[in-house]
Amino acid sequence: MTPTSEIRYCSECGRPSTPGDLARFGNALICPNCKDTYAQKLREGVPAAQARIYGGFWIRFVAVLIDGLILGIVSSVVQLIFFAPVLRSLVLQPGTPPSPALLGQMIGTAGLSSLVGTVIGATYEGLFVAKLGATPGKMALGLEVIRPDGSPVDMGRAFGRYFAKLLSGLILFIGYIMAGFDDQKRALHDMICDTRVIKTGN
Repeated sequence: MTPTSEIRYCSECGRPSTPGDLARFGNALICPNCKDTYAQKLREGVPAAQARIYGGFWIRFVAVLIDGLILGIVSSVVQLIFFAPVLRSLVLQPGTPPSPALLGQMIGTAGLSSLVGTVIGATYEGLFVAKLGATPGKMALGLEVIRPDGSPVDMGRAFGRYFAKLLSGLILFIGYIMAGFDDQKRALHDMICDTRVIKTGN
């Protein structure tokens, strides 16, 4: 069985293949099924398929910062709404330690607020990637999330990718740093969900 890391994709049709089966035309890798047609296009001067340019670590890092800023603003509003009753209770009891009931309310509110924040983040990532191919941060920098064959990411995989990103962050952000060393610039969550982040040129 061929290791996943050894699989490459035809620049013309997107079919997976092993490196030994692909012919190189400049930066493009072409499978045996497309080779003759592709060579004919080159002879006739037809614009050739462009090899994919993957989004590297730093440009993706900036996209994450943009998305984090957007989500941070939305989450702050949600946090304020959830914690408003608790804050009012503390104001009504200045100088006195919070009662056990109020402490329980604070802990419960914090847990619920965290859950709502996760739902917001998953919805943000899932809907934008599945419907538009990228989050606003990625769109601002001309990036797109795709499958290895160039097809769009479906809704289930887009939502799953959000939770895989949490894993990338939980392990000291090593999952994100991996994108700087992979030949297709895949972070851990890309490897888990079999996705790629490419530059669209827009």
